[in-house]
Amino acid sequence: MLDPRDAADLPGELDPALRDEVAHTTANAIVRGGRDTQDPEVVARLVRLVEREGLDVVAGLWADAAPSSLPGALWRLYVLREWVRRDPQTVALRYRLGAEAAPVHGAIAGVVSPPGPEDVRELADAVLSGVFTGALDVALDRAGSFCRILATGAAFDADSREVADPFGALHLTRGASSLQRTAEELEHAAALWRAGRLD
Repeated sequence: MLDPRDAADLPGELDPALRDEVAHTTANAIVRGGRDTQDPEVVARLVRLVEREGLDVVAGLWADAAPSSLPGALWRLYVLREWVRRDPQTVALRYRLGAEAAPVHGAIAGVVSPPGPEDVRELADAVLSGVFTGALDVALDRAGSFCRILATGAAFDADSREVADPFGALHLTRGASSLQRTAEELEHAAALWRAGRLD
């Protein structure tokens, strides 16, 4: 595996083929290592990977990976967890706004109702833990449903702000669209995993 510090010392940009190989190798190693262990502390360290290594390091490994790949799916899960960790109040509010309009997705996501900031943090950790301790496709589907509810909540929030803050409403609408796309990508990755085609 190419250490990110060594990669930074290479002249010029990393060759796209090598970048893709590094992304897939690291993602497979992390998932396989987490799934092979029975040690909850190892799983906890993998869940906190971004906190230990930094978002930039993880982005350097996986951010450019296709959403229909294992590194691309992991990148989306870690970014989602990081957002929840950094701003649980906003995430909990958006979840509450969207949950009633998406009850099926609420059942799949598995958050208590109504959720508080700590509840959404626990869900984000549980989803990421599920990658290593449970069925990976279930973890991806849960994250997809969570994103769908957040997208709905962001859209409702945008509607309520449209008159008073049109720029903020536009920003929220774009965020809702991005969350909806992420949900679709995570759900597609889950289907690929079930078919044995997510690598």
